[in-house]
Amino acid sequence: MDKQTPAVSLRHITKAFGSKVVANKDVSMDIMSGEILSLLGENGSGKTTLMNMLSGIYHQDAGQILVNGNEVFINSPKDAYALGIGMIHQHFKLVEVFTAVENVALGMDKKTTGGAKEIAKAITEICDRYGFDVDPKKKVYNMTVSQKQTLEIVKALYRGANILILDEPTAVLTPQETDKLFAVLRNMKKDGKSIIIITHKLNEVLAISDRVAILRKGEYIGDVETKDASVQSLTEMMVGQKVELDIERPAVEHKALRLRIDHLTCLDRYGVTALDDVSLEAYGGEILGIAGISGSGQKQLLEAVAGLQHAESGSSIEYIEPDTGTRHQLLGKSVSDIKRMGVALSFVPEDRLGMGLVGAMGMTDNMMLRSYEKGRLPFTDRKTPRQLASKVKEELEVVTPSLNTPVRKLSGGNVQKVLVGREIASDPTVLMAAYAVRGLDINTSYTIYRLLNEQKKKGVAVIYVGEDLDVLLALCDRIAVLCGGKLNGVVDGKTATKEEVGLMMTNLRTERKEADAS
Repeated sequence: MDKQTPAVSLRHITKAFGSKVVANKDVSMDIMSGEILSLLGENGSGKTTLMNMLSGIYHQDAGQILVNGNEVFINSPKDAYALGIGMIHQHFKLVEVFTAVENVALGMDKKTTGGAKEIAKAITEICDRYGFDVDPKKKVYNMTVSQKQTLEIVKALYRGANILILDEPTAVLTPQETDKLFAVLRNMKKDGKSIIIITHKLNEVLAISDRVAILRKGEYIGDVETKDASVQSLTEMMVGQKVELDIERPAVEHKALRLRIDHLTCLDRYGVTALDDVSLEAYGGEILGIAGISGSGQKQLLEAVAGLQHAESGSSIEYIEPDTGTRHQLLGKSVSDIKRMGVALSFVPEDRLGMGLVGAMGMTDNMMLRSYEKGRLPFTDRKTPRQLASKVKEELEVVTPSLNTPVRKLSGGNVQKVLVGREIASDPTVLMAAYAVRGLDINTSYTIYRLLNEQKKKGVAVIYVGEDLDVLLALCDRIAVLCGGKLNGVVDGKTATKEEVGLMMTNLRTERKEADAS
């Protein structure tokens, strides 16, 4: 590793949005050739903004960027690629109906790249060199999430990237897919590439990186060699104080059946079976985890319970009242019908701005949506929603200029805090949360886990869809594993292993296993 001239040097970088939000303040740091650097920080600490400047999406207000010792001016992603810098975003930039070759060719000059055969040959050479697995002729819509991510990396390498930025690269990967990605990244490191990973998964930071750089509230705190770091020390550097990192799993007491799902079958928007004959039970006083690779039917399962997804004939979802034991059939009922039946159901959807919140509204108005649903006049009762907004802002440390700032202007993590806080505050008997901590820093994530456990202790049936298997195994009493839309088994959260669940997520069993938590 060349310690004399960094691959990239950032000097006194400052970036502000408006007069109140300073995303980065006087940040100076180096990225070396042939190293894997993890960039850590709480939500709103400026990690993605900093890397967006390096990749040409934003331009700094002040400061310098140097590549191989020379000052450069990056005004667009095209400028970044010309300097050998590529960024793999959490949400992929691929055309679903195109093949791998066609996606790689997009925006490239045919005179310099040649035809499809030349590009396919180059893709194969890149794959052989680093250990990728990409079929050049395969269409993107037929690819797994892991294959799509691989294609994004291959596309960046094909365009000459020597400095690669990956934003939350393992967010939707199984443990086996994560191991495969890390093996590829190590091969790229041996080849002299500089790799920057933005992630919240500290165990993975310790497993893959050489060095860790920390941002706090937009400022650069410092760096540490990974070999000298621990989950606890990294968390304390991010937060600036000691943080308790144990996920509590209270014993299940007074377990009571709250939802019975029988033979649930749902189609996606294209008419393809997304959920296939799934039967499950959810109990008050427990947390039921739902594991599965992205697109395994998690979305349809929760939306069917919430009255947002049509189910096929023969499906059934029964809600059992806590006090009377009266059963209500939820299928065929709208969201309003379910509320009028007295079913206290809260739902944190995966699409937080599309389904969960109104982006043009501030925190107070988004809290007020709950009051409106309860029949109060929204323009006469603003005090209660404002108090709830203040409480959520304080307890979850939502970073916002004011309670009336449109939530679409907040960072993704802060939007998630607003939504989770609102739903938990509505006093549900069933709480469904899809990826409730996605995009949240570790400190806020543990706050959410504590809130979920508080609901469990109150006798709420909590259904938690998660992507971090370590968290699912530590938090949940039982874990239902979906594979290709089918239920592949229900395992005990206390005794199951990450490897076992990971295999169940990718290999459908002919004999399904169920081990209910005692």
